[in-house]
Amino acid sequence: MSNTFCVTITHCKTDPDKATLGFVVANAAQGSEKETMVFLSSDGVWCAVADEMTKIDEGAPFAPLKDLVDKFMKAGGKIYVCTPCMKKRNIDESQLIPGATPAGGAALVEWLSDGSPAVAY
Repeated sequence: MSNTFCVTITHCKTDPDKATLGFVVANAAQGSEKETMVFLSSDGVWCAVADEMTKIDEGAPFAPLKDLVDKFMKAGGKIYVCTPCMKKRNIDESQLIPGATPAGGAALVEWLSDGSPAVAY
């Protein structure tokens, strides 16, 4: 059984529910002592931009996206942000939250190549 887990998130502004649920699952995996990586691509890259993530609050029973992301990062989770997707949206690395790492698809492939389970939102 793998000690890693991957959550890919392709939505934020387009479907805040998917962004929120993705980070709920990422926190559950991290809390289960799985080394967890969130890969943000497409519209999901906005989840790592502070000014945008604070706008996402789906309400009870879910915590605001910012709180979920903060909890994930404090627990040692890793966030990789698709570099080409950032460029397409004119997002500069300086806009990313501390700890979020710009990365290409190769980072995702490398993570998954050791048998890490993955879910997508």
